Amino acid sequence: MKADPAEYELITPGSLQEALGLIAQEPGKWLPIAGGTDVMVQFAAGTLGSRKLLSIWNLPELRRIEILPDELRIGAGATYTDIRRHEVAGREFPLLAQAASWTGGIANQNRGTLGGNIVNASPAADSLPALLAYEAELILISARGERRMRYVDFHAGYKRMQLEPNELIRAICLPRKYSGYASHARKVGARNAQAISKVCIAAIARVERGEVVDVRIALGSVAPVPIRLRETERLLGGTKLDAAAMALARKTAVAETRPIDDIRSTARYRAAVVGNVVGEFVEKLVASLGQTGALERWNLLSAAEAEEEILACCGSRAWAQGMVERRPFAIEAEILKAASEIWRGLDERDWGEAFHSHPRIGEQRAEQPSHARSAVWSEEEQKRVGLETDAVKAELAEANREYERRFGRIFIICATGKSGAEILEILRRRLRNDAQTELREAAEQQRQITEIRLKKWLAQ
Repeated sequence: MKADPAEYELITPGSLQEALGLIAQEPGKWLPIAGGTDVMVQFAAGTLGSRKLLSIWNLPELRRIEILPDELRIGAGATYTDIRRHEVAGREFPLLAQAASWTGGIANQNRGTLGGNIVNASPAADSLPALLAYEAELILISARGERRMRYVDFHAGYKRMQLEPNELIRAICLPRKYSGYASHARKVGARNAQAISKVCIAAIARVERGEVVDVRIALGSVAPVPIRLRETERLLGGTKLDAAAMALARKTAVAETRPIDDIRSTARYRAAVVGNVVGEFVEKLVASLGQTGALERWNLLSAAEAEEEILACCGSRAWAQGMVERRPFAIEAEILKAASEIWRGLDERDWGEAFHSHPRIGEQRAEQPSHARSAVWSEEEQKRVGLETDAVKAELAEANREYERRFGRIFIICATGKSGAEILEILRRRLRNDAQTELREAAEQQRQITEIRLKKWLAQ
């Protein structure tokens, strides 16, 4: 560590008023810190200029998330975990909840705060485009009182803000008026998790009779501050959704941005990605015109409700969470592709959770059922097994026991359309597999089961 802790002073005030009084006495001298996720990086590198630190982490006035009739008011000290788990935030502001799930790892989400992300003022911050898309407002507070301003006016330039030295952000206010809006978020980085964005988008739109009646598109990492694509929005507003609209949106979006070359990417690459992510948003709007009812309804559920519903298709909680984080999906092919990608990226423990949500072949109930609908589907999938003779059923039961003794889990097979005799033959063959080969085969069978169940679910 390059910094010497003895050179720094840290004070923890007992109340918000005490904190405001301190920064009023010495404006600009104290650096307020909440979760400290960015401050600690600077401290470890020896680049933290402020020597007087004011901890506002435990001030309850800054941690509240208030549900008001016309707005959701998120305290500046609310963490990403608070936001990610909040039912109203997840249901009504999915872009912000999704950005919260992208920000660092779980440890960072437990400490990092929304207010801290705003005043850190990085143009690559994950949550800021969502605030622009939802037309957030900020409540700023000082010893003199409060004032309210539009978030879009807050950033004056790179690392420059409309925040007085004696002020703190008290809360972020989101108007509750986006019911029925389609939303789209995408983060493009060096890897899928815990990476700083090269480009990120947050966009919402309301479509009526095939025409865009309202749209907001915000981007990060393409200018000195997060920006709204006003010209692209203007061109899309009132237009019919078709291939021409998508092409025009891509071209206009690229012209509106000012990406730069830096250590993470090049301006040329970022410009290309801008066109792609905006085009993807419009493409989803076009595809949504033919969207099935089940998928459209599921896209609009809260994160918790959506997770519980899709869990019937695959009993892995991690898989269900991954599917929810990828929303919205426009068409069947898109959700099936995501389902396979997420499943293959899980670890053995998550696979095991899905395996144990099934009943044994020849039985009706699972030891650890994930969902009532899953039990119904299992019965349908094993319909032909139930028609077998008692002798075949007895052989299946014995083979199941042998499999569990050998591999320590129940036998998994995509039973749809297979007779008991066919399944018994396959089971005996797979008993000859080594442990890793059998694990991969079981995982592939579960993937096939999940795909069949997703298709049934979408057809409802």
